[in-house]
Amino acid sequence: MRTMRKERCRRRKRMTQATAPRDEVAIERLDQRYANLRLCSPAELGRVRTSIERMGILSPILVATAIEAERAVLVDGFKRVRIATDRGDAVMWVRRVALDAPGAKVAMIAANAGHRGLCDLEEAWIVGSLCRDHKLTQVEVGKALRRDKSWVCRRLMLAERLEGVLQDDIRLGLLSSTMARELVRLPRGNQVAMAATIREHELTSKQAHRVVTELLRTADPAARDEVLGDPLRYLSTVELPPTNVEDPRLGKGGNDVRRSLLCFSGAAERLARSVAQYAPTGLIGDDARILASLVERALRSSDETTALLERLTRDSGTP
Repeated sequence: MRTMRKERCRRRKRMTQATAPRDEVAIERLDQRYANLRLCSPAELGRVRTSIERMGILSPILVATAIEAERAVLVDGFKRVRIATDRGDAVMWVRRVALDAPGAKVAMIAANAGHRGLCDLEEAWIVGSLCRDHKLTQVEVGKALRRDKSWVCRRLMLAERLEGVLQDDIRLGLLSSTMARELVRLPRGNQVAMAATIREHELTSKQAHRVVTELLRTADPAARDEVLGDPLRYLSTVELPPTNVEDPRLGKGGNDVRRSLLCFSGAAERLARSVAQYAPTGLIGDDARILASLVERALRSSDETTALLERLTRDSGTP
């Protein structure tokens, strides 16, 4: 019964919205000067697009009218505007609020507070703008946002300590926004190299945290280069990139073998990097002789596995 009442309420709301006069503004006249304070991930944009295709735009975008005369400055609804533009809409349903520039930026956070529509970095950009552009103190920003000073301080540090080039990469979608908190733990001079390692090895946030911790433990440049060159060495088995996703084309036995092969492949790649790094000058005395026997054993196992798979392929008649 409760579900039915909620559905009736939603239908009445949609009918009221459809029949009530709407305040609309041409999309081309919207001032999107604050778009650089927001991110638009493909996944989130796709989610909103799917919702709009099913139900339409059910709520107005928010615009500020007291920033500049005759200008409707977009405060909330950036994804809706982008989707409407993509599908060729000419106008948007708006709610006008007499907000000045600081008030508009406060409203950007307040409008998304209930459903966590902003990530930490977006909040950091807005807090940084309030402090830098509008000369508000951290205490004043905290009062305006109803947050304590420590929250404001953390966001401000995130905005000011992250390399500008990495912030641009995040805006372009070349780096996940969740990595920002890990990268700012490092001095600015090490952040770009760590970001490159994250991309190259496709590290998760948890894995990046572990690698950054290793970097912070040493001041030796050579040791730092070693961590960045082979970060998987410093991750436990649990933290390694997942191999437990099953291939639907394989049966249970095939997927068990696949997981072993993925682990073997990763180990082989790490072996090649280590040998290239330390050989020939990095291996001394009997190192090469002792290691060679281990390599031969691994190669024998690899040859046996390859021969078995080739025989199974021939027996199954697969070309």
